[in-house]
Amino acid sequence: MPREKFRTLTEQMFYVLLCLKTECYGLDILDRIPAMTGGRVTVGSGTLYNLLEQFLDAGMIVETKVEGRKRTYLLTVRGRQMLDAEYARIVAQAQDYRTVFGEEA
Repeated sequence: MPREKFRTLTEQMFYVLLCLKTECYGLDILDRIPAMTGGRVTVGSGTLYNLLEQFLDAGMIVETKVEGRKRTYLLTVRGRQMLDAEYARIVAQAQDYRTVFGEEA
């Protein structure tokens, strides 16, 4: 049985969507992710534009402006729900870690 698309998000997917809380275009995202993560996470341009296309098709983002080749995007309610679900999953994992290693929450 194939895995449900976007049931969980990769780290790159998470940060691309997170960047789109505010309207921005591809080059903004490529700059924002390393700045946001202290260089821990980067996204290549091919990966980014592939993800943007998939997110558009899934209704997670909308295209807000087109100026030649420059396209601007924004997170939708569905995209925010996906981010919220992924955040809850990450928090649950962190809680499991604390439980196993006896650390207080």
